Amino acid sequence: MLAVYLSPVYIIVNIYLLMRIHKWLGACSPLFRRKGMRVGISLIYVFLAASMLIAFFLPAGPARRVMKWISNEWFGVLLYLLFVVLMADLICLLHFLLTRRRFPCSKAVLGGICAAAVLVLCTWGIKNARIIRVTPYEIAIDKNGGIFESLNVVLISDLHLGYNIGTAHMRQMADRINEQNADLVVIAGDIFDNEYEALDDLEELIAIFRSIQSNYGIYACYGNHDVEEKILAGFTFGGGKKKESSLQMDAFLEEAGIHLLRDEAVLIADSFYLYGRPDAQRPGRGIEQRKTAAELTERLDMEKPVLVLDHEPREFQELADAGVDVDLCGHTHDGQMFPANLITALLWENSYGYLKKDSMHTIVTSGVGLFGPDMRVGTIAEICPIQVRFR
Repeated sequence: MLAVYLSPVYIIVNIYLLMRIHKWLGACSPLFRRKGMRVGISLIYVFLAASMLIAFFLPAGPARRVMKWISNEWFGVLLYLLFVVLMADLICLLHFLLTRRRFPCSKAVLGGICAAAVLVLCTWGIKNARIIRVTPYEIAIDKNGGIFESLNVVLISDLHLGYNIGTAHMRQMADRINEQNADLVVIAGDIFDNEYEALDDLEELIAIFRSIQSNYGIYACYGNHDVEEKILAGFTFGGGKKKESSLQMDAFLEEAGIHLLRDEAVLIADSFYLYGRPDAQRPGRGIEQRKTAAELTERLDMEKPVLVLDHEPREFQELADAGVDVDLCGHTHDGQMFPANLITALLWENSYGYLKKDSMHTIVTSGVGLFGPDMRVGTIAEICPIQVRFR
């Protein structure tokens, strides 16, 4: 319903930007002031602006995949086009208020600067999103690690397998992980991007996950996007119906050799616990309400280290009070695109990186994949090898 209420805002924003584009092009050449040229440019713009809606209503298939790609690229361009044009208009307004004179640059020059800025930001964002970095951490737990003096855990999150992310990106991820000599690989949710049908090559994806080398396996918890539903511009539909993963998603993980933890702990090598929490907002099939932090640890041997896998980085204090030693999260993407990373830093106690809460270590990764725009600006795609040392 919120998407319906916000649709007039989206229309107004696009009208505003289209008017600015016409003014800039008209200032560049009289050719762009001709009626036929203006109509042609407007039709192209309307098609791009409507691409998200077109993709939403198309049935699954090649046409929908193409329109999804167009709409995801367009959404990123739109965000930076709006950001840059608003900044340019604000600078011109402030200059006029302070000097009572028009901005010294012509409309053609100012528009060219805006166009160049958008081109650079989006081109870099698309390229940067496809490079998976390695961000290492080292932490120490004041507990006996059983057979382990140290443990090499590789944290990944937010794969968002679907129209943006497919086999090529996953193959690069697997290669980065296999360079780490992992004892354990953990996935902190959002493995899928809501639509199972969007996966590009099921057999190849399964083979890639099975190629990941880990001495004690691959474990995962589900995130808020690991449910079957269609999304339009980040908004979900379906009313009050409980959102759950599809049976196909669950079967995919099983075939891929990924152990899904549903509000449960597993004791690994009789040495430490790994607990996988369901998502706070969408706990999934068979779970009406996830266990509290205190309930999570009440039946565990707290002499052993306790590692928690939780999609959203919340309830740090509750988990620390319950005796958890490490909390591993994703969800935020570190904002994915500047300046959103500045906003997420204000919204979350730890939106990215490392934070120690009392004696508990928290690590939040920016993730491997993407949601929405096929870009990363000011953030990175990453895997996180974590060297855990025990006393």
